[in-house]
Amino acid sequence: MAPTGEKPLIVSFGEMLIDFVPTDSGVSLAEAHGFLKAPGGAPANVAIAVSRLGGRSAFVGKLGDDEFGHMLAGILRKNGVADQGINFDTGARTALAFVTLKADGDREFMFYRNPSADMLLRPDELDLELIRSAKVFHYGSISLIVEPCRSAHLKAMEVAKEAGALLSYDPNLREPLWPSKEEAKTQIMSIWDKAEIIKVSDVELEFLTGSNKIDDETAMSLWHPNLKLLLVTLGEKGCRYYAKNFRGSVDPFHVNAVDTTGAGDSFVGALLNKIADDHSILEDEERLRKVLRFANACGAITTTKKGAIPALPSEAEVLSFLEKK
Repeated sequence: MAPTGEKPLIVSFGEMLIDFVPTDSGVSLAEAHGFLKAPGGAPANVAIAVSRLGGRSAFVGKLGDDEFGHMLAGILRKNGVADQGINFDTGARTALAFVTLKADGDREFMFYRNPSADMLLRPDELDLELIRSAKVFHYGSISLIVEPCRSAHLKAMEVAKEAGALLSYDPNLREPLWPSKEEAKTQIMSIWDKAEIIKVSDVELEFLTGSNKIDDETAMSLWHPNLKLLLVTLGEKGCRYYAKNFRGSVDPFHVNAVDTTGAGDSFVGALLNKIADDHSILEDEERLRKVLRFANACGAITTTKKGAIPALPSEAEVLSFLEKK
């Protein structure tokens, strides 16, 4: 338990990497004249999003014992994220991703990780005390792709759950990283019924259900009895929410989007930061809607700048943004 007066801890598990983003939008990687080096990786983005919003977060994962790896660890520390769960691998590099921004602000990825350090995290390298102290344990699916990281992921989830943490899952589908679509779906769904909060994008909903209908029936086909909240993010159309006793949608905020990288992570970080203190929000529709409006604002603000981490807002920025709406 957190000492009296200390904020509840949100632990993010998984990958951290460097995104190389073209300096000019709407071009292919080959056509790009230059690249901006942007730290990223969904679980790390969530950890920083939480910290920026005044919450308490830690990151668990593995980086290369190289310039980029130490730079990323430094970025976590600089942003107030606890780093005792980070391991460094002397034999593998920190992962890199080249991310193209198409004219509409959407992304295409090309990854350099064969294997990268994050894939080599072993169960015996986990800081179990840190994981046990989490009120919320958040993770994605990229850490399920290969061993030994998959076993580390399953062990961390089990330890967090036994210690009473709320399990939060954002599959964060990256198809190019998986051997096949079938394998991606199988592994993503293999831990589905453990999570109490699940966030999927409209694209992930379509991928996991095989339906091109983004409606309540399709979303509810992903429901399971342990679930407390299922969220479907719809980009510029806002989000839908499904709880045990209610469901609905929250309107979006319209902004001039330049890069959608990290918008979902910003949304998740905002949500987790608000509910870590008080899980009962998940059963109170009025309060939940307020939290989701705040989370939508965080996601929208994040799309107005290039790169994920540089764009994640502070609480003051979000409150100022909401005042003008």
